[in-house]
Amino acid sequence: MKNKIKFFINGKEATACIGDTVLAALVASGHKIFKKSRKLNEDRGPVCGMGVCYECQVSINGAPSQRACMAEVEDRMEILIDAS
Repeated sequence: MKNKIKFFINGKEATACIGDTVLAALVASGHKIFKKSRKLNEDRGPVCGMGVCYECQVSINGAPSQRACMAEVEDRMEILIDAS
């Protein structure tokens, strides 16, 4: 398991490659829905992948509203997706 790291998505263990963005690691783990729209409660997910749209916001290690596309996944990182 060289070049792989362990991280957690809503408390569940997942793996990613060293150097992946949080967004890439989440999508590779099967997560496409990151939140619900405020007005219509519709599923929302990443659009641009480069920090412009803010649709990929998650909590990272307890810090809310972090853009997943702008952060590199780290070993034992805790990510919370609020797509309920």
